Amino acid sequence: MTFNRRNDRERETSEFEEKMLFVNRTSKTYQGGRRFRFAALVILGDRNGRVGMGIGKAKEVPVAIEKAKAIARKNMITVPVENGTIPHDIVGENSTSRVLLKPAGPGTGVIAGTVPRSIAELAGITNMLSKELGSRNKVNVAYAVFDGLKNLRTAKQVRALRGTDIQPRVAGPMANSATTEAGAAQAGGVQ
Repeated sequence: MTFNRRNDRERETSEFEEKMLFVNRTSKTYQGGRRFRFAALVILGDRNGRVGMGIGKAKEVPVAIEKAKAIARKNMITVPVENGTIPHDIVGENSTSRVLLKPAGPGTGVIAGTVPRSIAELAGITNMLSKELGSRNKVNVAYAVFDGLKNLRTAKQVRALRGTDIQPRVAGPMANSATTEAGAAQAGGVQ
């Protein structure tokens, strides 16, 4: 059996979808002329809660994209997705960019700019609202979105961190009778 690293790498990336957000070209002037270098921002995701971002730099665009994919694979995060949306509001920050991420009801869709929309879709989020605040630089916005998604917690995770086992209260007219019956049952009154 032969070991082929290239085939293993191609098989590994097939589980993730990729989206290249932008390619930036820079140049430096030398005595013989200009030399160009490229930076590529790539997002990888499985549309099931896992998403990663990478920036690769090289003298050629395809090499920069491959480097970005490798970096994105190393920087994968898991996003808690509940019913197609995020569990709570959060503001992600990076440098002078801030991004507000808010959960949305079913059927809303992803209402966001180019970068937050791409990241949310590849993470498997189908309903979300977002607003870019401060600088609109694509790299800083991407880092800010990842900062926000990394800090998301589900109610179950927060309860585990606090060490409590309290269930959330139910609102509405039936909630009062249900809670009083439950309280009386705990006290030993009604069974």
